[in-house]
Amino acid sequence: MLHVVIMAGGSGTRFWPASRKAFPKQFLQFGGERSLIQQARDRVSDLVLPGNIWVVTNRQYGEITRTQLPDVPADQVLEEPCGRNTAPCIGWAAARITQIDPDAQLLVMPADHTIAPVAAFTRCVREACDWIAANPDASVLFGVPPTYPATGFGYIERGARVDESRRVEQVPSFREKPALAVAQEFVASGKFLWNCGIFVWRAARLRQLLAQFEPELARDLETLVAAESSGEAVDHCDGLFAGLKAISIDHAVLERADQVYVLPATFEWDDVGSWQALARSLGTDAAGNTVIGHHAGIDTQGCIIEAGAGHLVATCGVSDLVIVATPQATLVVRKDDETALRRIVQHLESHGYGQYL
Repeated sequence: MLHVVIMAGGSGTRFWPASRKAFPKQFLQFGGERSLIQQARDRVSDLVLPGNIWVVTNRQYGEITRTQLPDVPADQVLEEPCGRNTAPCIGWAAARITQIDPDAQLLVMPADHTIAPVAAFTRCVREACDWIAANPDASVLFGVPPTYPATGFGYIERGARVDESRRVEQVPSFREKPALAVAQEFVASGKFLWNCGIFVWRAARLRQLLAQFEPELARDLETLVAAESSGEAVDHCDGLFAGLKAISIDHAVLERADQVYVLPATFEWDDVGSWQALARSLGTDAAGNTVIGHHAGIDTQGCIIEAGAGHLVATCGVSDLVIVATPQATLVVRKDDETALRRIVQHLESHGYGQYL
């Protein structure tokens, strides 16, 4: 049976000041009626019932996650006491799920991406599940055909099809986030796909791979789940979790295992990793502006503007800016400066403005 694992442990700084450490971007709506995490839950409605949805998040986000996803069983919102990267996150969920469904297939996906159309995503998941049903030791990644030479995404090299009747392809290699010139070569070649961080595999197979490649982590996960099952104190279980090796699922398993395949996505995808990404996700008006909320602009072009509820942003004679207004703080940076927000957050932390983060 298929289970969905939604990873939702974001820290809340990449969309400051709309997102905060206590309210990261997966809980933001970005002009729509549903937050990103709610959209992630909605996306799997035709695939599983709510009882087969699991969310792994940081403990400080447990309550808001349950509030935003009221139909997901409360005890299936797994609260990490600290972040330990994606391999412990997914391995923990897999161990918990196999306790109740030893033959479970897992769809693992982040909470804070945008995907459209949903019907195309659903078809891709079913294709992957069919392949795994026929090949129980397979792991299937979704790869997105690149639309521009992104330097912030990892890439998957496309190999040969293994079955002419199916779209899955072998994976000769994974490539880290490349320099611009390399990314341009990847896109021009047509031989690479963006790694969107969405996987399908059997939960038991994932646990086997962790035991093979990261035996200490696998043993520590078994100890943690056994302690939870026997009713050990929360502090004890938290200590076990904090001791888990911090490593990504890519480095722990996917880059080392055999029978790893990629399925080219037929849907549009964005990881919404920065304010600049909103122009791709939401589009622009005739002046090239992307606006959420109330904006009065004169001679304003190419800006990304978000005004909080009941707030008006007025601009005149400006271009290519990111302007975000909230009751607590206002951000103004050049749109082409991808590092500006990171530098601002560091500046606020070092100059005693941490209460605004």
